[in-house]
Amino acid sequence: PSQGIDHRQWNAPQKPFRIYGNTWYVGPYGLSSILLDTGQGLALFDGALPESAAQIEAHIRELGFRVRDVKWILNSHAHSDHAGGIVALQAASGAQVLASAAGKRELELGGADRSDPQYGSAPQYTPLKNVHVVRDGEILQLGHVAVTAHYTPGHTPGSTSWTWESCAGRRCLHMAYVDSLSAISADSYRFTDHPDYVAAFRKTFATVTALPCDILLTPHPDASDFWGKVAQRKSSTDVAPLVDPQACRDYAAGAAKNLDARLTEEQASKR
Repeated sequence: PSQGIDHRQWNAPQKPFRIYGNTWYVGPYGLSSILLDTGQGLALFDGALPESAAQIEAHIRELGFRVRDVKWILNSHAHSDHAGGIVALQAASGAQVLASAAGKRELELGGADRSDPQYGSAPQYTPLKNVHVVRDGEILQLGHVAVTAHYTPGHTPGSTSWTWESCAGRRCLHMAYVDSLSAISADSYRFTDHPDYVAAFRKTFATVTALPCDILLTPHPDASDFWGKVAQRKSSTDVAPLVDPQACRDYAAGAAKNLDARLTEEQASKR
């Protein structure tokens, strides 16, 4: 969503930091960009806004990593606030961009995908080239890390969530970077006109509910109260406030309620 949002707030500076183990936060304050150190190259989830790329690159370097060691850039969904920075990050790193089949289409259209509920209201961006398609359920191995792709369509047709394990000492936790689940659209789009899309959206809630999920991360940090949890940490290694095995279930349940409310509202406005 970008209607009425102050992009400067989204792109506000944020010091990069370790979330847990080999997983780091390198995005601006309002938009997640997650760095994963696999031991044989880096994986980066999302590139935020076009104007966020320079900040993300600076954060990667600030943590002692090299931008050119980013081997993969994985996308949650192909809106400008999560994909807009990818073209610059791809150019700087030479990384392979990875997305779902529908995500690839929208990335290569620079966000101008007519099947996206927000088509016509979401800002467009520089189209990407050579996006690699990851299948639903595909497990990607880089270094000592396995990342699983989960198709979670709804917010966009190509929405994808990603899971992996991060360890610190002997304790390994399930990390879930779960895409936006909000039913937001351009004014002309009605979800009730697209029953198959709504059915896919509902299936997404079941998928997210079942994810291995100790720490939930979302493209908009505030969607999962990320900063509220971070503020409760007693030290940079205190992971307890971030751990909530119910988080994915609660996130999906909240989104299901919101979709129901949207459908009810559409039905009422038809009368």
